[in-house]
Amino acid sequence: MAKSPGSRGRPPFEPTDAQRAVVRALRANGVDHETIATYLGIHERTLYKYFREEMDRGIALFTAEVGLKLADKIRAGDTTAIIFWLKARARWRTVDRDDDAPPAPTGAADELSDADLASIAQRGG
Repeated sequence: MAKSPGSRGRPPFEPTDAQRAVVRALRANGVDHETIATYLGIHERTLYKYFREEMDRGIALFTAEVGLKLADKIRAGDTTAIIFWLKARARWRTVDRDDDAPPAPTGAADELSDADLASIAQRGG
């Protein structure tokens, strides 16, 4: 689009169908928005303004593909994938524990001896 006489700045950006396809494909392969904007030679704000739907759909497709691959690994018994899923989705957490320390008493606080309480206080627990 040609600038009119006396106008300032750049002409308005007009995305093409080819650019839309590129954005969708790049996002579907996990490419970040900054890299896509650089690739197209536009500012990130312009990318979001004109390609919001392609960005959203592309990352949704990528996330779904990754999820399917993770599910396949879990079904195949991949221990690492199983642990990842449980930590990410079931809120499992790893607890750091000093293997040399005695196990913490399980009774109520009023049933603990002074030695038990001192041991817990020393460990920071």
